[in-house]
Amino acid sequence: MKLRLRLTVAYGLLFTGVLSVLSFAGYAALIREQFVTLDRVLVTTARLVESGILRSGRSYALDADTARPSRDGIVIVLRSYAPDGTLAQRSPNDPGLPVTAPWAPLRTPAPPAFWDAVPLPDWLARRDVVDGRRAFGTLGVSGQRWRRYVVQIRRETRTVGYVEALTPLARADDTAQAATRLLLTVLAGTVIGVLGITWVVAGAVLRPVTALTRAARAVAGSRDLTQRVQPGPPDELGQLTVTFNEMLGRLQRAWASQQRFVEDASHELRAPMTVLRGNLDLLRRYPHMDPAERDEVMADMDRETGRLSRLVEDLLLLAQREQDVPLPQQGVSLREVVRTAVQDAQKLSPAHDVTLRLHPAGDPLTVPGHRDQLQQLLLILLDNAVKYSPPGTRVIVRVEGQPESVLVDVEDQGSGIDAADLPHIFHRFYRADPARQRQGGTGLGLAIAQLIASRHGTALFVARTGPGGTVFRVTFSRSGGSSSAAAETHGGA
Repeated sequence: MKLRLRLTVAYGLLFTGVLSVLSFAGYAALIREQFVTLDRVLVTTARLVESGILRSGRSYALDADTARPSRDGIVIVLRSYAPDGTLAQRSPNDPGLPVTAPWAPLRTPAPPAFWDAVPLPDWLARRDVVDGRRAFGTLGVSGQRWRRYVVQIRRETRTVGYVEALTPLARADDTAQAATRLLLTVLAGTVIGVLGITWVVAGAVLRPVTALTRAARAVAGSRDLTQRVQPGPPDELGQLTVTFNEMLGRLQRAWASQQRFVEDASHELRAPMTVLRGNLDLLRRYPHMDPAERDEVMADMDRETGRLSRLVEDLLLLAQREQDVPLPQQGVSLREVVRTAVQDAQKLSPAHDVTLRLHPAGDPLTVPGHRDQLQQLLLILLDNAVKYSPPGTRVIVRVEGQPESVLVDVEDQGSGIDAADLPHIFHRFYRADPARQRQGGTGLGLAIAQLIASRHGTALFVARTGPGGTVFRVTFSRSGGSSSAAAETHGGA
């Protein structure tokens, strides 16, 4: 069942239940009051006759002309009985109602008069029964109901007679039936109208969800991530639409990045594989090749195999670093990490003078992060610096502690980075100008460094570049907060 239909049915049933309860309560109160009013008139009239008989032996109410209805439209018929149950006197307006035993209602009281019209609980009716001497009854005459109220007249312990007051219920029954039909008609029409309105409103409310579903299906079918959904009002569904569009934008960028990555990786892997295949074909064709040439071919194959191995390792490392695994936020002394990285760089490139400058001297420069990954980040920057610095030049590592952050600069003596290449140097396999061409690298080092920096909430950017060399800067926050503001300030330097 669709959500729109479920909402319509749920709200329709809820409204129907509430409306039915309220309508039935009002309807029952109206009908009950109508019949109870008749009972009150009967009780009042019967007591008036009873008091007259007890005082003077007879009541003038039995002689009154009550042929016409009273001011309230109620017709009252009065009759008195002897102690043995014979009819003693009747009012002039008695239409010839059959004479019945007056004590019958006293022995078997009738239910509330409205019970046949509206089957309400008995406790909603008023009963005037005291010591078994007063009771209501119902008399059927020619298909018409008459409400009767009988009072046993007693003087001390002796029964001196009975008084019976009657009134027709035809008008009240007709009113109750008409009200019932009207109630059911209005209730049915209202429920149908509410269901229709709820259906329309649910459709309007769920229109953004429908658009999102349609867009998701279109994207899944065509793989076109450029599609967007028009956002609606700034409510929860509007925010959902905005979030959906942002998600599509991220997926689009991720898909484009993945496509570029696959193309670049394929290109980078194809080159060493082509060299290896060509050398293997050469060895197969010339099994008696000159030893010197064979050694040169084998050395070439060894270089390409090493390059291929480093490329695969860097790709695996990059994939591992991209996994969204929380990093342990433990304190790491950058002083020790930088010293270790500088020592390793000096061993890997003895032809360069790698110099470390720390300030202040006594500060351990503690930052939250992962020691091994931070050391790898610095080694990548040092490897990049010595790779593009001429032999015999100096590579300087400056570490400066500040109250809220620690700055690490890696400066080389290369020819600088062209302004057109700056926005792309952290992209995977990006090919810069010949002055900054990779020398045996895989083209993934700076991408890995940028990924490590972003996972630590630090900023890695080019602080300065030009003919005199390039400075890569890493800004570490001592509290572990992001340093994106610093990246925005200095990223274009």
